[in-house]
Amino acid sequence: MTAASIRAVSYGGGVQSTALLVLAAQGRIDFPLFLMANVGDDSEHPDTLRYVREVAAPYADDHGIELVVLDRVKRDGTVETLWGRLMREGSRSLPIPVRMSNGAPGNRSCTADFKIRVIGKELRRRGATAETPATVGIGISLDEIQRANTRRVNDYERVVYPLVGIGEETGLKLRRDDCSRIIAEAGLPVPPKSSCFFCPFHRPTAWADLAREHPDLWQKSIELEETLNQRRDMLGKDHVYLTRFGVPLREAIDTEQPLLPLVGIDGECDSGWCFT
Repeated sequence: MTAASIRAVSYGGGVQSTALLVLAAQGRIDFPLFLMANVGDDSEHPDTLRYVREVAAPYADDHGIELVVLDRVKRDGTVETLWGRLMREGSRSLPIPVRMSNGAPGNRSCTADFKIRVIGKELRRRGATAETPATVGIGISLDEIQRANTRRVNDYERVVYPLVGIGEETGLKLRRDDCSRIIAEAGLPVPPKSSCFFCPFHRPTAWADLAREHPDLWQKSIELEETLNQRRDMLGKDHVYLTRFGVPLREAIDTEQPLLPLVGIDGECDSGWCFT
């Protein structure tokens, strides 16, 4: 594959980017390469990892599509995970959008460090340059079109949004429900929403789901929040939280609350590289 012909989807393992995988398999869009930046087997939601490995990867292989799962590899050759960076002894790093006491998200670098740069490194390895940029498709649907951003890109890539026809004359104007239907009609199970299991952008219902369905990950999220605040106590800084409610996670979430329909997302990640 020459640099001029690189056409890759940033694959997140969620509904929208899986719909792109089906559309590519059906020949409705031209993207023969799908790249997933894995922020870590200890960081990604296990349901997403299971879906990618047991459903998406075999489907891609059956339809002649290359689906590659990429790790963040440091210069010394070791793999760094987002959980590992957060929990490293003595670390002061806060790469995730933790919530301040007023509920507002803080600065984050997780998307840039563990997704955008990881995929960018692979694109450049394959020959993408400023002179011959790769076309990178991102799974943003019509109901989340405010997340589409064609300005904040690197010179080796041209970002497009095939589900809504931004940057590509696809003729598609698809919503999340349309994406779910496309996946189901292809005979595939509809994937869960993709994200790190401890993401501060989770809605309260997602936290409650985590507590019921993955109590081990619920406890790890509590441990993460407590660890971050122990460090901040040592530095004389205010506490931070994994929800917008300004109280510890174990107090913020009613783990018995009933399931509610998903309405949008509580926050967003840069360039649409998460939650797709």
